Amino acid sequence: MRVLLHACCGPCLLEPFDALAEHDVTVCYANPNIAPAEEYVRRLEALLEYARSQGIEVRELPYEPDRWARAVAGASDAAERCRACYRLRLGMAAEEAVRGGFGAVATTLTVSPHQDQAAILEIGREVCEEAGVGFLATDFRDRFAEAGHRSRELGMYRQNYCGCLPSKAEAEAEREARKAARRAP
Repeated sequence: MRVLLHACCGPCLLEPFDALAEHDVTVCYANPNIAPAEEYVRRLEALLEYARSQGIEVRELPYEPDRWARAVAGASDAAERCRACYRLRLGMAAEEAVRGGFGAVATTLTVSPHQDQAAILEIGREVCEEAGVGFLATDFRDRFAEAGHRSRELGMYRQNYCGCLPSKAEAEAEREARKAARRAP
């Protein structure tokens, strides 16, 4: 089956791509959430460098951060913001899958234990059904450690936040809180 694999970054691509080896997989980089633009380019370049080295086809969808901002406007908290972000990105991938004649969509988002697996799978099913394409409900979390190990071995750029500016601020606050806790008597 031809599968369009939504990928958020190079490190998260490694293990899910390998897990889907029985399929004809093309990667879809649909990430208008990533900010600033320099970070978007850095993640894309890391993904493309790996993809070229492996002969993996990548489809980059337009970088439209304003579209992401509209999609998450009014979100009351991080969970609601993430759900809106998943819906936008997986919806973009589903539309691209239909245009490209793919049989199904999958996503690398499910490799991270830091993401809301249930929301990703629920939203993936919904947007793919709406678009008229299949959804491979995959949970790659058991491959997260290996993806980290491999990406370090490859010298791949590894980001320290999910992608959007609010997630960057949240990650920085969490790191500062851990540092403060370690310094506390």
